[in-house]
Amino acid sequence: MTRLTTFPVTVVGSWPRPQWLLDGLRKKREGQISDAEFQKIADDAVLLALKYQEDAGIDIVTDGEQRRDNFYSFVADRLEGIRLVTVADLLDTVRDRAKFEDILRRLDVPAFAIRNPVAIEKVERRRPLVLDDYHFTKNHTGAEIKVTLPGPYLLSRSSYIQGLSLHYGNREELATDIVAILREEIRELAEAGVDFIQLDEPSLTDAVYGEVGVETFMCAALLTRMDPKEELETATRLVNETVKGISGVKLGMHVCRGNWSRKEDVLLKGSYEPLVPYLVDMKIDQLVLEFATPRAGSVEVFKEYPSAKELGLGVVNPRSDEVETPETIVNRVKEALKYFDPDKIFLNPDCGFGTFSEVHLNTPQQAFMKLRSIVAAAKMLRKEYGE
Repeated sequence: MTRLTTFPVTVVGSWPRPQWLLDGLRKKREGQISDAEFQKIADDAVLLALKYQEDAGIDIVTDGEQRRDNFYSFVADRLEGIRLVTVADLLDTVRDRAKFEDILRRLDVPAFAIRNPVAIEKVERRRPLVLDDYHFTKNHTGAEIKVTLPGPYLLSRSSYIQGLSLHYGNREELATDIVAILREEIRELAEAGVDFIQLDEPSLTDAVYGEVGVETFMCAALLTRMDPKEELETATRLVNETVKGISGVKLGMHVCRGNWSRKEDVLLKGSYEPLVPYLVDMKIDQLVLEFATPRAGSVEVFKEYPSAKELGLGVVNPRSDEVETPETIVNRVKEALKYFDPDKIFLNPDCGFGTFSEVHLNTPQQAFMKLRSIVAAAKMLRKEYGE
């Protein structure tokens, strides 16, 4: 990846989807149109998402995840052995259905709209996960490109459902196949010249907050909380196995606290402090973290690890109507500059603007204005700290 300037501006991944794309996605799901017909519809949506990002003036773009039902369930279309089910469909698999339904209500989870991939047979790659999507994006922009992939911990943790994942004796067996699939994909992306690959691991925060052994919900995944230390050690090992030996491309990882509702009080709360030692041990270049929301705590958690990694600093809330001022963003960056060198900081929203296709977290117009504000802040920072 060629660094063009300091404080590069990018996005975390997803962009709001237009209604005509959602209609196409529904028709494909119901068998009314073929996948090839849907891809042609999605092509136009990707071009629209790119136009918004380029007009906002950001440095590193994504395809807006326009082809995806959500940030990770799309793998069901591209992997053998995976079935896509709604969160509501999974209710029969939980030990205490009434309690879990209550959890979903309290967390404002649209259980019939959010879908989860479940491993029902041996999981194998039917076709590339995102390589083809990258080639289309590359052919339609001159900007640097970030490609997002669900991380190995998230995929193995969420896709292994006891009683449904009968091919696998345990989650670890599934994780072995998931790591192999992701490694193949990442190698091919690197060879194709992608600039930035981001692994999404939002459920890492769930591993450290909440009661052990209780079934819960996090970013579409039906999860049972386990021992936090064991979970974080497992996640670190899986990420490192996935990226081992990969070179020639920037590797990042995104961690947040959930992005399915505009109600801040139903999303996870807690600082990154318990995670930081494990994040630093992961063999990746950049940590893409939310810090615009007070729920994330302070960037001061990195005071013992100054500039240990690059930081993709979350500076705007993708779920709010407020367009943060450039001055507000600059102040957030200056707080991070206490612990990170200027050339280690990238600027981005906390999370995606449309993580789940049918759950609108913001409008494209508001998302555009937020990006414009980040770009203006980056220009102010470059004047003060140099290009």
